[in-house]
Amino acid sequence: MQLNSNFSQRAVILPADYKFVASPLAGVSRMMLDRAGAEVARATSIVRYDAGSGYSSHTHDGGEEILVLDGVFSDEHGDYPAGSYLRNPPGSSHQPFSENGCTLLVKLWQFAATDTQQLAINTDQQQWRPGLVPGLSVLPLHEHDGVSTALVRWAPDTQFNRHIHVGGEEILVLEGLFCDEYGQYPAGSWIRSPRYSQHTPFTQAEGALIYVKVGHLGAGLLGDKFIQSEQETTP
Repeated sequence: MQLNSNFSQRAVILPADYKFVASPLAGVSRMMLDRAGAEVARATSIVRYDAGSGYSSHTHDGGEEILVLDGVFSDEHGDYPAGSYLRNPPGSSHQPFSENGCTLLVKLWQFAATDTQQLAINTDQQQWRPGLVPGLSVLPLHEHDGVSTALVRWAPDTQFNRHIHVGGEEILVLEGLFCDEYGQYPAGSWIRSPRYSQHTPFTQAEGALIYVKVGHLGAGLLGDKFIQSEQETTP
């Protein structure tokens, strides 16, 4: 399957575009944001667990990144409430479930081979840092070899400078309304901008909270093999 898998193109999905489809496991559905590959794939998805649903124990050969958006996500290692950020590196295994239901941002096969750090961060208990301009605060989540992930809180009516993302940028709007010269993006919006793209982001009266990843497009991640093999077999 190829879905938004041309990473040289900008991709935007708004909440009104969401169409959840059932996964192979009963009680778990997903809204696919980008995907290259079959059931094993380089993929970014919004995943919903119904109350009482879960997976059997499995291994993530390409690594798994999770941000818990609502509810409580669990595995044999612990319980992770909304705001939790998890990284399960290549070769790790677990048995995930949710007693009362949850919604997650899940990214699969998007680790570098040398990125072996396992993380479980409760972002509600972390210290935020001042951003580059007044009105911004930043909570760094992970950095490896030029790929950085963070939460960024924008106060109302904050303006950022025009800038270039050499390694691309990916945003999920978690709260409020995020804006740039190309549009307005309410909570639930997903924006992926290609390498060397530019924009001038800002907020209005609502402010915004965003998940943002930079530097990962063209970074030689494990899942890139799915992109190449899919493109080679596409007529």
